[in-house]
Amino acid sequence: MSIPAIKYCPGTLAEGNQTYSRTSLKRMFNGAKVRHILPYDAPAAGGFLNTAFVRDHMRVSISGVQEKFSLILVKNKLRLTTQGEQGTHLLKLAPSVGNNADQMPANEHLTMQIARQVYNIETAENGLIFFRNGEAAYLTKRFDINQDNQKIAVEDFAALAGRSPQAHGEQYKYEGNYLQAFDVIKAYLPIYMLESLRLFKLLIFNYLFSNGDAHFKNFSIIETSMGDFRLSPAYDLLNSRLHVKDSDFALTDGLLPRQLAQGSIAKQFYTLGQEAGLTLKQIQAIFNTMLSNTRKVETLIGASFLNDRLKRSYLQAYQSRSKKLARI
Repeated sequence: MSIPAIKYCPGTLAEGNQTYSRTSLKRMFNGAKVRHILPYDAPAAGGFLNTAFVRDHMRVSISGVQEKFSLILVKNKLRLTTQGEQGTHLLKLAPSVGNNADQMPANEHLTMQIARQVYNIETAENGLIFFRNGEAAYLTKRFDINQDNQKIAVEDFAALAGRSPQAHGEQYKYEGNYLQAFDVIKAYLPIYMLESLRLFKLLIFNYLFSNGDAHFKNFSIIETSMGDFRLSPAYDLLNSRLHVKDSDFALTDGLLPRQLAQGSIAKQFYTLGQEAGLTLKQIQAIFNTMLSNTRKVETLIGASFLNDRLKRSYLQAYQSRSKKLARI
């Protein structure tokens, strides 16, 4: 494997860039001219994951089959953090198991870019970065760190709902339905109506782009400069169907409590919105947004770093879900 020929920005997917564009450099690295190639070998090639230094200090977490590592930006270079350092970025590696595992970084990058660029969903800043042998990894800038490199308070929905593996078992983050997510933000966010619109839009996006792993730990609230809370930027968005045969929704009870889950998927989303306190006009406006801009979606899929076969699969899945959402 070798470094792929770059024709599109590995951050924004803008055409005509052989590395990160100016926009991407500003968003991801505060304007520093960071290269899209890491000074490490890929893990399978005997690179940094095999060092005792990394084994002892750098592993942040294992979410499913993916590992994350902490990086820090120093001038115009990214490096692994040492013990006690606060990282500025997280590196998510392609897993070693699962269908199309090597394509997972490109999948997440594309899905996050579609969310931001097409649907104006606030997302964690992100891009692709490559090891010296050409293997891709997903890179995201931490949104829980302020300009002084101090932690900002962030809490996920599972914790806010009082769910834990000790009390609810290993599948605690998958319990319930998405109407309960609105109960969470109603309890903790002062501007519920604004935040409920954002959450509703994100839930439709997850369905539209086949994200069947949107569990309660993949939604969070974040502290503002005023000391109150709002929904955090979206993160961990990807088409999970390209890698696993999962259900339409991550939560065990699906979109709604069973007694409310009647009719087409579009009708169920309408019910969800109304139960959450949205007006029919607000729901319809969000549906109109989510069912438009097909050309922009197609353009970003074409510019993505997915291989050609998965580009076709990604587009077909989107088209299929879009048709289902259009049927009230």
